This record gives sequence, C-alpha cells and structure tokens, in this order.
Amino acid sequence: MARTDERFRSAYNMLLDFCSNMDIGDQLPAETVLADRMDVSRTIVRSALQKLDSDHLIQWEGRNKTLIRKPEPVHRLVPAESSLTPEELEHRFFEWILRFDVPAGTSLNVAQLSRQFGVPVHNLQEFLAGLSRLGLVERRPRGGWSLLGFTSEFAVELSEFRMVLELNAVRQLLNLPPEHEIWKKLKALKREHEDLKSVLEERYHDFSLLDEKFHSAINSVVRNRFVLEAQKLIRLIFNYHYMWDKRDELERNAAAIDEHLEWIDAMLERDSARSEAAALKHLRRSKETLLQSLRVHKFA
Repeated sequence: MARTDERFRSAYNMLLDFCSNMDIGDQLPAETVLADRMDVSRTIVRSALQKLDSDHLIQWEGRNKTLIRKPEPVHRLVPAESSLTPEELEHRFFEWILRFDVPAGTSLNVAQLSRQFGVPVHNLQEFLAGLSRLGLVERRPRGGWSLLGFTSEFAVELSEFRMVLELNAVRQLLNLPPEHEIWKKLKALKREHEDLKSVLEERYHDFSLLDEKFHSAINSVVRNRFVLEAQKLIRLIFNYHYMWDKRDELERNAAAIDEHLEWIDAMLERDSARSEAAALKHLRRSKETLLQSLRVHKFA
C-alpha cells in the first residue's frame, strides 16, 4: 500500500473520530486547522473531506462544512496492517514514557506517536481508548488525548488489591507438580537476577523489565479472565509509572533484586510461610515506592 494512501486512510478515520464527538449541525474547523491537528498536508485533508461529503456525512458548501450525519463503523476505512502486536505496542508506549520521563498531563500527539511506533492512527486510538478505561489517559473535550496521573488513594487501593492477587498466585504456584514449567522459569529467573545484580551499577535501568518478567511468571499460574485484566492494570502501573521517580533508583533496584531472590528461594524450597512473608515484604516496599513517586510528582 502506498504511503500516501496510508496517510489518507488514517486522516479519514481521524476525521470520523472527530465527527463522532460533534453534534449534528456543527461546523468542522478550517482545512488548515485540521491539517495542523492531524499533522498531514492540506491536500490529504481536502481529499478526506471530499469523501465525507460524498458519503453524505457532511454538507460542504464553500467554507462551511456542516455535520449532517453521525459516522458509523461501516464508514471506517481499513488501515494498513500494523507490524506491532497489541502487546508490543503497549510495551513500546510505556517504554517511551519510562525512558523519556513523560510527565502526567502531557498532551499526546496521536499522529506523531503513530509514526514513531509504526502503527496506523486508528490502532493507536483504540489502544488509548483501552488505557482510558483503566484511568491512565483521557480524551480531551476538544479532541486528542492527555496522559493522566493518579491519586494516592488510587495507588493504595491498587497496591492492596495487588497483594491479594499475588498471594493467591503464590499459594496456587506452591501446589503445582514438580514437572510444571513454572519451576524451570523460577530457576532461570534466579540466574537472571544474579547476573543483573553482578553488573547493577551499569545496568540498573534494566531492572524494570526483569521485574515485569518476574511478576508475570508468578501470576501466569492463575487462569482467571478477571484476574488477568486486573493484573494488566497492575503491571502497567508498577512496572512503568513508579519508575518516574529517579531518586535512589540504583539503591531501590538493588534492594528489590535481593527481595526477589529471597522470594524465589522460598518458593523453590516449597516453603509456604517463607514464600508469603517474602512476597508481603516486597509488595509492601513496592507500595511505599509507588506512593513516594506520587509525592515527588505532586510537588515537582
């Protein structure tokens, strides 16, 4: 598919989204405004407007572009296939936030991020809509998206829920037979933690990915669709958002590695009491780290 056609399809679908938030009889902005907002040429905007007119969604007379019918799903153009899976897009989006310290309240340029991540605009819009249901982004009244922060109360409730879920996962894990794949995973994770610990001063930024891998492995033993959806939100918050606080990051990550190793050893020895104690110790510290990061950003 030609690049121009890709940009036209993305622009047209963006106009459909824009029209969906308008009332019948409202006027669309000028072509120059739309081109700037969608970060495309006026030629592409004009072509997209012409299709809206031919599809009888707007009435275009001179400078007036009046919405006469709300768009429906059938009007949307099929975008070019994304080379990223939803999981890869999620990872790339939060890696961008982590590495570039994108603060809460930042306006998200969908067209720019679409090019940066190599996905169609519509795919990115759907991804952001999913994050909005989790309270991580919000759609602005006049279009576009903003990255949200969240309150200390939200963090406390999420942390307490995380403890319930992960302690339940530990109990289920310890009852699994010796031939279950989780035991090989835990042994491999122990080696990865020890390897990272040996070079932590140079690679302490890499801990966030190992932390995600560790907690995902523990939670993977639970087969429950509601738990999986909750774990997704928890993973996003704890493995990305709290890392915005860069103070004492090396020391915090070193302590977390030791806590993980203590937890792994207890599970490998099938010691229930030690496993739950190690889990609680680590999860309570993670809660305090998250709350501290919120205080830092509140007064930054």
